[in-house]
Amino acid sequence: MQPLENLRILLVEDHQDLAETVTDFLESMGAVVDFAADGMTGLHLARQSRFDVIVLDIMLPGMDGYTLCKEIRVADNNSTPVIMMTARDELGDKLKGFEAGADDYVVKPFDLPELVARIKSLSRRHRGKVTNETLTVADLVLDSGTREVRRAGQLLSLTPAGFQILSILMKRMPNVVTREEIESELWGDNPPASDTLRSQIYKLRKTVDKPFAVSLLHTVAGSGYRIIESDREI
Repeated sequence: MQPLENLRILLVEDHQDLAETVTDFLESMGAVVDFAADGMTGLHLARQSRFDVIVLDIMLPGMDGYTLCKEIRVADNNSTPVIMMTARDELGDKLKGFEAGADDYVVKPFDLPELVARIKSLSRRHRGKVTNETLTVADLVLDSGTREVRRAGQLLSLTPAGFQILSILMKRMPNVVTREEIESELWGDNPPASDTLRSQIYKLRKTVDKPFAVSLLHTVAGSGYRIIESDREI
């Protein structure tokens, strides 16, 4: 079986040559690819059809990738994994992408097999078995069946990657989970750049902890991360 057999992918990219190259390669791996050359067309396709993964450029005519991702996440409540493509490898850009709801990030120029590995990993996680397990730590509640997360009764908006990280930490509470373990769960044997997980943790902490008096998500220096029912410093 080809690596991307039966996966339907939406590619939003205004550079025609790159779009054709990526499309041809993904289709050679067994994927079915829909293409949009601008943000508005990409949003229309995302709303009209179901995709396993959306791959989108940041600099797009009509509507940029950040805005498109926000529309997909917030306005449409769509949890389809999103991979952003950009020519800039800066932490600020990545944080902005994750704030918009992206799950992963590739920097141009990138190797096509790497993109395939990222797509495969994200789609596998998104298609994963749904259970009715409910995880609770203090006033934080995660429902694996509905994929809802609430704290103090307030519904929180998480990216699919953020939901997965939180689920891992809550299942292992109060133990420390290493960076390597989290990266393996999220991206398999092809983890992205070293600051990608840090960016996701930053976004997760901003959503789960910042609006509340007690912090639950903690960094353990030199080791990893953990969820604990305490606001004491580690």
